[in-house]
Parts: sequence; C-alpha cells; structure tokens
Amino acid sequence: MNTTLLMSDARHFRVDYEINPYMDTAVQPDPAAAVAEHDALVAAHLAAGRKVEFLDAAPECPDMVYTANAAVVRGRRAVLANLPPERRAETPYHREWFRTNGFEVTESPYAFSGQGDALAYGDLLLAGYGQRTDRRAHDVVADVLGYEIVPLRTTGPRWYDLDLAVAVVAPGVLAYCPAALDEPSQARLRELGGTLIEVSEAEAEAFALNLVSDGTTVTMTSGVPALAGALRERGLTVVELETAQLRKGGGGVRCTALTLGNP
Repeated sequence: MNTTLLMSDARHFRVDYEINPYMDTAVQPDPAAAVAEHDALVAAHLAAGRKVEFLDAAPECPDMVYTANAAVVRGRRAVLANLPPERRAETPYHREWFRTNGFEVTESPYAFSGQGDALAYGDLLLAGYGQRTDRRAHDVVADVLGYEIVPLRTTGPRWYDLDLAVAVVAPGVLAYCPAALDEPSQARLRELGGTLIEVSEAEAEAFALNLVSDGTTVTMTSGVPALAGALRERGLTVVELETAQLRKGGGGVRCTALTLGNP
C-alpha cells in the first residue's frame, strides 16, 4: 500500500479561485510555510521507506501540488482525471509525465477527480461520486484498471472528494466519517466486512481522513487526536504533520500524493 508516490511541489501554490468550501481568495497561504509543510511531507514518506517520484508544478497551475487529482493508477495503466475548468491546465503535464514514464494513458470523457475519488482497497476501488465525479466515470476506470467498484456518494461540498470522507488504513481496515456519506454508501462499507473506524464530523473537516498509510505507518495531519489515538491503539505508527497552509486550498496529506504501482 502506498509504497511509491508521485508528488509535485508547493512553489506555486496559492488560492486563485474558490472551487471548494475551504478555499478563500482573501486568505492566501504563506509561500515559505507551504513549501516547508510540503517538504516535511516528502521527508516523512521517505523516512517511512516509501519511494517518491516528482513532477515539477507549473507556475500557471496553483493547485498542482494536489497531485492525487491527476489520475488513478494501477500497474502501468493510468486513467487521467477530468478536472474542473479551473484546474484543467494541469492535465497536459500529468499526461506527459505518464506517457514519458511508460504508462498506458486513458482519458475519462466524464467528470472525474482522479485518486481523490478513487481509493484502492485490495481488488476493490472505493469510488466517490456526487460532487466532482460523474458516476459514469466509474465504468471507465473499471474497464481499464480491472477493479470492482464500490460506489460511495458523499453528502455535500465539504466532502468534495472521497479522500476527505474515507481512508484506507490497512488491509481490512477503513476509517470513515458517517456524516460524509449517504445511508446506502454507509451500508456498502459495512457489507465489506473488516474493521470500520468512525471519525467525527469535526475531525473529518480538519482533514483527519486525508492520510497516507502503508499498513504500518500512517502519515496524517496534526490536530485530530481522536483518530490518531485510535490508529495507535491498533499498533500503527502514526506521524502527525502540520498542514495548515496546504489546507487553505482544500487539501491535505493524501491530496498531495498519487499512489503508483497498485497491483
């Protein structure tokens, strides 16, 4: 899980528009602090033994630091995101990186938020919809990548991507915020079996679930003690990092890292 990641940098990160409830063009990130936060995330992934690949962010793409929205990847295949208009300038850079690095690239004809709405869980793909992803995009991903889709509808714009509502912690272990999913989606998660860790609405809004776990070490935002404590109780190593600047754009730890190499 999450042993190889693609990341961009935070040099050009800023809030030029408002496409989620966390963004406010009047509240800009501190550039140096944002870069420092991102550097700390990279260092934490490397310290956990993960490999990190890099794609330089483009000056005209202020949200390119949120690399998870680029695509969803399995093996050497990538289904590119179909991003909101404000972010579409990122896609040519993503396409070129994948092609240059030997991936077979497929375009989604439907709105699709990439890994933000597509969390691998073994041979299953927890697939979000209702905000930035058209449910028809799930069929494209299933056809190309061979996942069995578990569709999960989020309940409103605070959970604009599924990775704010659900986290894959370890094989057979998920964390989720009940308030962020409609009742049928909650039922689908329960039907999967395994362990479900409930996270409060307050901690989910503070990006608790926007984490990266390799099944042994969990890298997550600081300031969400209930979930961090619950993970430690299960024997996981938990690394908590400051993400106050990155959250000004509506993203956290998971948003900044696209998983490569899912089997």
